[in-house]
Amino acid sequence: MAESTTTWVPEGIDLDRPSAARLYDYLLGGGHNFAHDRELAHRFLKAQPHAREIARHNRSFLRRSVLFMIENGLRQFLDLGSGIPTVGNVHEIAHNADPACRVVYVDYEEVACAHSNLMLASNPNATIVQADLTVPEEVLAATRATGLLDFDQPIGVIMAGVFHFVPDAKEPAKIIGRYRDATADGSMLSFSQFTRDLMPEEMDRVVEVMKSSRDPMFPRTREEIIALFDGYEIVEPGIVPTALWHPDTGLDDGQDPNLAGILAGVGRKR
Repeated sequence: MAESTTTWVPEGIDLDRPSAARLYDYLLGGGHNFAHDRELAHRFLKAQPHAREIARHNRSFLRRSVLFMIENGLRQFLDLGSGIPTVGNVHEIAHNADPACRVVYVDYEEVACAHSNLMLASNPNATIVQADLTVPEEVLAATRATGLLDFDQPIGVIMAGVFHFVPDAKEPAKIIGRYRDATADGSMLSFSQFTRDLMPEEMDRVVEVMKSSRDPMFPRTREEIIALFDGYEIVEPGIVPTALWHPDTGLDDGQDPNLAGILAGVGRKR
């Protein structure tokens, strides 16, 4: 438990209960995870041997979708379920294209928020809000309070690899709809989540493994994901494996796109 003495660990955090954010950090090669997170990650890898590639593909989709939104004129972003900062964060991608871009991250995970606060302390155009993305009114109120985003102008809403942690009982379509309705016309949604459509046996094993974490998983079919884009015009190429969404030839497409494990797409608010 010596890890609990590190400066970026918030007081009171339960290190014995693994989290999806810290598991994802471990899969991406990050260092903000603990023994129980790594133990869960090893069981995750046993259930889904392509987990590291899946994480990398999802991270690459995030980058490409942010650049796509910038190319389409967006300069402000709301990243829901942003996780622990690692290489290629949204503000780094956006500010490399235009330093005037503004970014608000949202996550409820303690380590993700603590480390984001440290990383963004001297950045006037990016911040993080600690809130549960499944409670849109609280998230939107806290985001408005930062003063960074202008809700009268289009916003890029990002939900990358996070909604497979939202059960149907929480009515995910209504949650997304509330964010859609709060943003101006021309806003865009970047969305990705696990599916059984590509590797059903591996996905079933992953669901079983994650039952023991604080973040159980709920994969969805392509049709169910398309339904979550209600009110958005899904841009080409539609809802596809992450590796096939505007791939960087030779960088992100991998040997078999179906091994991406996650379906992804971008929509423009009608």
